[in-house]
Order: sequence, then C-alpha cells, then structure tokens
Amino acid sequence: MEEVLSQQEIDALLSAISAGEIETTQALKEVNQHKVRYYDFRRPNKFSKDLINILKLIHENYARIMSNSLSSQLRTNILIKVMSIDQVTYEEFIRSTPNPTLLMTLKMPPLKGVILFDLNLEIAFQIIEFLCGGKKGGQIKPRALTEIEKNIFSEITSGFLDGMALAWQDVMEVSPSVESIDDNPQLNQNMSPTESVAIVTFSIEVAGTLGFANLCIPYLAIEKVLDRLNVRHWYETYSQDQNTEYEKAIEERLLNCKLELSVLLGKTNITVREFMDLSKGDVVQLDKPAGEPLKMFVEGKLHFLVQPGICKNQLSVQVIDCIGRDGEQHE
Repeated sequence: MEEVLSQQEIDALLSAISAGEIETTQALKEVNQHKVRYYDFRRPNKFSKDLINILKLIHENYARIMSNSLSSQLRTNILIKVMSIDQVTYEEFIRSTPNPTLLMTLKMPPLKGVILFDLNLEIAFQIIEFLCGGKKGGQIKPRALTEIEKNIFSEITSGFLDGMALAWQDVMEVSPSVESIDDNPQLNQNMSPTESVAIVTFSIEVAGTLGFANLCIPYLAIEKVLDRLNVRHWYETYSQDQNTEYEKAIEERLLNCKLELSVLLGKTNITVREFMDLSKGDVVQLDKPAGEPLKMFVEGKLHFLVQPGICKNQLSVQVIDCIGRDGEQHE
C-alpha cells in the first residue's frame, strides 16, 4: 500500500517551499507520487457504495413487482428495469427533468420528508390510453395532463404504492401515499437545492413504446434508518426469509412425492421345473415363520419391520419397528 503524507509532513513540505529550500516542481512531483483523491465539498458523497447497492436491490425487486402488476392491470406486456442509480443534488435533478412531466410527490413514513417519482409523459399517455380501453397510440405531442387525465392516471397509483410497500418490506414496513401529482418540476420546492439525492432510473416499455422514470430519494429521508440499510442487515434478513421460504417449498414437494414400498414375505428355493409347473391354488412354503415380523423396503432399502393383516377388507401391514441407518432397530 502506498504511503500517504501526514498533515505534519505536508506542513513541513510547504514550509520548505516557502523558504526556498526545495523547488515547487520538485514538491509537486513528490506529492504526485502519492495517490490523491479529489473531493468536492459542494457535493459531499453521502450515499456510500453499500447504500447504493441496497437501494438497487430494493428497486430491482420493485421493478419486477410493477412489471407484473401493470401487465395484469393494463392487459399488455410491460417491462420495467432499473437502468442506474446516481447521486446528484436536488437542483441538478430538477434541471434535468423535462417540463411538462408527470411528477408524483410521495410520502413513505417512517421515512422523513418526501420522495419524488417522475414519469415520462409518453409512457403516461400510453398507460391512460390502455386504461380507457384503447390500444397502442401514436406519437403524442408533449403537453401537461388535464385534470381528467390526472384522475384517470390516479387509478393505477394504488398499484404503485402497494408495489413500493412490498419492495421495502424486507427492510422495514412503509406506508406510501400520494401527496400530489404535478406537471411543472420547477414549482416543486420541497428540498434545498444542494440536498443530496439518489436518482433511481427505470426503463419502461409499454406495447413497444420505450420511456423512462426517475425516483428521487433524498438523503434526509433515509438518514434515520441507515442502520437497516446496510449489506449485513439486508443479507441476514433476506437469507433468513429465503431459507424459510425454501424450507416450506422443499417440505411441500417432499410430502407430495410418491415412494415405492415393498414387503418381503419370505424366500424359498425351487427348481426351474417346479417353477414351470406352478398353477393357481398351489402352496409355496417360505422360510419365514407365520408369527415373525416381515421386512418392508422403501425404494429398495430396509426401513421398517411390519406385521401383515387386513384393514378395510384389504391386505395391509402395520409398522411395529423402525430400522435406523446403522441397521439397528428403534422402537
């Protein structure tokens, strides 16, 4: 690992430059030998790499949920994928958002503040077209949604909210709700312009029409729950849930499996001629006494000792003993 200059060494180097003991180019060369990481104090990196990965996992699950939900609701194939997650300032997000657009303001207690969901208008109009019983439409000139169109679009907002709650349930229970639906992002002043936000970008394909949506999550909203948004907590919770789910699935499948059971009544030795001469009603004497337990095999392996009998007018056996893996009998 390369050595990093301490603050004392940096001060000594600057003093030597001021005193003319070493040349500036030599000092710069010495500093450049060490790895330097640039840091912009105007845009602090509040979202760590692990936090970004957790948000990606949550919203990839959200994308799958919404793909299935919207496909069934609109009765057409809809594909939603997470394209990227970036950290920007709120001002940069607002500047990059087209005007007009479809901007939903959400609240998700216990998360603080608001979360913004920006949907491409072309996709929004296509969804409204399907909700009204229409088919794939042509190119629509960008314009603000009318109040009637907003009311129609609100019919599927419950699906957006249910999907969000379902995607977050592995981390915490959230109660999302829609505060407002706007079309001018410039009028949305819910955060400070310099506030750090994570932008989750989705690609949405509706009946061949490709568009994008952005979910804006401010750092202040998740600051109080950072202890739950870490990789260790996520995988511990996720693995426990997955193990329980797999155990139930395996148990259900095992209980429905069919097994071959066979009972050995006994053995005897006869000649081929005697075998060929056997006919209905003949008696074959076996080497097993009548009162001795019989062996029952499961898939060709000895597992039980049984007693023959009659149950509901059918030949049956009663298990009287179990044979362990070591061949020992267990009551």
